[in-house]
Amino acid sequence: MYNSIKKSIKALIPKKLLFKNEMFFRSFHSLFYIGHNHECNICHKNLRSFINLKNDDLLCPSCGSLSRNRRLWKQLNDYGHIKGNILHFSPSRSLYRNLKKDKNISYFSTDFENEFLADYKFDITDINQESSKFDTIICYHILEHIEDDLKAMKELYRVLKPKGTIFIQTPFKEGDIFENNSIITPEERTMHFGQHDHVRIYSIEGLKSRLEHTGFKVKAVTFLKTDDDFFHGLISPETTLIVTK
Repeated sequence: MYNSIKKSIKALIPKKLLFKNEMFFRSFHSLFYIGHNHECNICHKNLRSFINLKNDDLLCPSCGSLSRNRRLWKQLNDYGHIKGNILHFSPSRSLYRNLKKDKNISYFSTDFENEFLADYKFDITDINQESSKFDTIICYHILEHIEDDLKAMKELYRVLKPKGTIFIQTPFKEGDIFENNSIITPEERTMHFGQHDHVRIYSIEGLKSRLEHTGFKVKAVTFLKTDDDFFHGLISPETTLIVTK
């Protein structure tokens, strides 16, 4: 039902108008999900249930957050990283709204392909900002799209402040990184990498090694299932790389 409604709305309403008025549209649909079984930790709405998506992810009907967005928001708050200058690549709209209105930070949201709600258009391989500027960088599900990922990692290192932190996540596989420069068509990339615009699949150790080769210190944090998962709509296990300079 949700996918049918979403498809109909997207066909009728221009993307910019839809993004601008998303919370207005969601306010009606979310009425059907009011309850006390769950809470979204981003919008703090009490819910009867999350929306189960086809890929088994859990969507908040009120703010549109996915499970990984809620986990990231929890990490940012628990570790005290909502401070100073924050660079956020291709932000989810739920996190964008929260961070954008925070007057205690300088928030730089960026999306190179005009697919997300953002205020800048930085190329991650050539970031148009001064060196050692950012206290926190959010790079979630970005690097698997970047052909020259080593160049992107060097740029992230350059613009991160000493003792700054980057939160990185991509799809992961067991074993080695799988990439092949001869796989270029959307159909081939979907078949081999899982999505039409992905250019590789990282392993946790493979991505960790590349980041360390760039000069970073990297800690892989894997979250296992707890009682909190059900209440906040989190999916475990889930791994984040906590990267410092």
